[in-house]
Amino acid sequence: MSAPTPADPAGAPASSTWSTGAAAAVVPQPVRDAVDAALAGLPRAEREIFTTRVERWYPDVMDGLLTLYGEPAAGRTAVTLLAETARAYAARSPELRHLDLARTLDPAWVQDPSRIGYSGYTERFAGDLRGVEQRIGYLRELGVSYLHLMPLLTPRPGDSDGGYAVADYRSVRPDLGDMDDLEHLTGELRKEGMSLVIDLVLNHVAREHEWARRARAGEQRYRDYFLIYPDRTEPDEYERTLPEIFPDFAPGNFTWEEGLDGWVWTTFNSFQWDLNWRNPQVMEEFVEIVMELANRGVEVLRLDAIAFTIKRKGTDCQGQPEVHSITEVLRALTRIACPAIALKAEAIVAPTELLQYLGQGRYTGKVSDLAYHNSLMVQVWSMLASRSVSLAVQTLSSLPIEPSTATWITYIRCHDDIGWAIDDADAEAVGLNGYLHRVFLADWYTGQYPMSDARGLTFQYNPVTNDRRTAGTAASLIGIEAAAEAVAGIDERTPAWREEELRTWLEERFNAMRLAYAIIYGWGGIPVLWSGDELAQFNDPNWDTEPGHESDSRWAGRPRLSEAAVAERHDRSTVPGRVFTDLAHIGKVRASLPQLSADVRTVVAPVDDDGVLVTFRDHPRGSFVGVYNVTPDWRSVPAARLAEYGVLGAVDVLTDTVPSGSTSLEGAGDGQVPVPPYAAWWLVRSTD
Repeated sequence: MSAPTPADPAGAPASSTWSTGAAAAVVPQPVRDAVDAALAGLPRAEREIFTTRVERWYPDVMDGLLTLYGEPAAGRTAVTLLAETARAYAARSPELRHLDLARTLDPAWVQDPSRIGYSGYTERFAGDLRGVEQRIGYLRELGVSYLHLMPLLTPRPGDSDGGYAVADYRSVRPDLGDMDDLEHLTGELRKEGMSLVIDLVLNHVAREHEWARRARAGEQRYRDYFLIYPDRTEPDEYERTLPEIFPDFAPGNFTWEEGLDGWVWTTFNSFQWDLNWRNPQVMEEFVEIVMELANRGVEVLRLDAIAFTIKRKGTDCQGQPEVHSITEVLRALTRIACPAIALKAEAIVAPTELLQYLGQGRYTGKVSDLAYHNSLMVQVWSMLASRSVSLAVQTLSSLPIEPSTATWITYIRCHDDIGWAIDDADAEAVGLNGYLHRVFLADWYTGQYPMSDARGLTFQYNPVTNDRRTAGTAASLIGIEAAAEAVAGIDERTPAWREEELRTWLEERFNAMRLAYAIIYGWGGIPVLWSGDELAQFNDPNWDTEPGHESDSRWAGRPRLSEAAVAERHDRSTVPGRVFTDLAHIGKVRASLPQLSADVRTVVAPVDDDGVLVTFRDHPRGSFVGVYNVTPDWRSVPAARLAEYGVLGAVDVLTDTVPSGSTSLEGAGDGQVPVPPYAAWWLVRSTD
């Protein structure tokens, strides 16, 4: 007769991997049973890892679910989600589990200064997923360790909003490869220390998606995945406070759909149906999708249009509190099953609303690991056009302190247009009119303002508000295109004085580009390059000739990577070579500086000279001060300011020199340190 199996105080057998402490007590028995069933085939040690994570993160799962659905739906949904998460964990490869362990031991991996990003459309960057593998060496030259490939998952045919109208989350666009190619690519990238980032569109699906097709077929389960109204009563109530995202070609926020016999919510385009995130089955569907992508080796998920997912009458239906509950649940579940995954919030919102996507209040440390620093991007362009730093200092100094557990994506542009998000109160505080400054920036970067050499294109002009967004490549926006074309036109008839003038103009534009990137590389966070900008590619003149692109000027800023420019990338006498080598050097220096770890906040110094931005980072291993002259003129910074921040006499690590006049409080004789036109200094004082 065998001896009875001993039991723990909660009645579980001794072989149970659940602890007996307070942490386990919060996990209800139905969840334990579902998890145990899913993990039954795993060794005890692997089961214990998972159940310990559940005990740690279950409170966050339930907090988010209760906020979204209330009881009893939250409890039922928790059982379903944890069972799915356990199955995904059981199927995870040994290599990815090892990565999970490494990331758990180094939770600040995304904050390391060696993290430099690159983003682009696969077909325009390398043809297909196998082609991307052939460009890994090219990316390493730029120091890239974070690769964001724009929408890879199968979109609807024809116009798909650049791939953001997803028809199937479980397959890759056939022209790019398949899911096995995706998994192979992530493995090759991991060998080089690179993380793959892909888009997960949360707010909507294409009308061709299976869920939408089944909704049109009359299946109530799938009708409930969407926001459908029998008449205009409720849509009209919502429309009173809703903005139009694409007023030029998609006015309004609702579309009549004959197959539904109703009005379906379509924030972006008539073919993109908004999902009903108040329905827990939508959450269940997306958790399955997240787990599959994680097990394919994807390391960062960009949560596209996250701000729009929750609707509430009387608001603009952006950034509602429950938006963060969705992220809280997704983050907790990935921490349980696949902690190598990081989440990035795609929220291009007003400066005052930005920090909540990294976590504030009850959501501190519980939502996205990364968010776009849209305010910094806008202020870089504003400084370069206005040749003044006052508004940038006001805006950037006013932002709440970001949590140390999360960090920024910094960039001077992305695949999207630039919306001139200038806060009226910030503008007024420095003596500007917010509306007029937005008009000025839209005029400047489309070349309509006198003296502007920018060649951007207007995107989505609203004649009622005069709101205009701007599209274009970095080189075209910053003036390199105009200057380079002028220099290319020099011939034997060009007077010497004119030739010198044109070459000086181009040199100035190169320096302005270097300055802009030095700001975002020196801010902390993860700086991200848009594909082609590293080669100073110009706007695509044929952007509107491809089917589906005709009315979307953003495609001008998405040129295919030029093989000719790639071949010239090491030749500094060429336009591509000058910009590429500048960026490769900045990236190499950045990766060597612990002072740029993103867990230290960048502080913006008070304005001493309206043409010079000064930033300060107080790291345990020493001070970092950025000095950026945003004008084409000689300006200055007080020697006393450099002394205050501990970098008087410090080396500018970008040039490996000590700036003239910066070694004493007397400066150049008047207490001021002269700063050359468009100079970018990284002054570092190490404690090592």
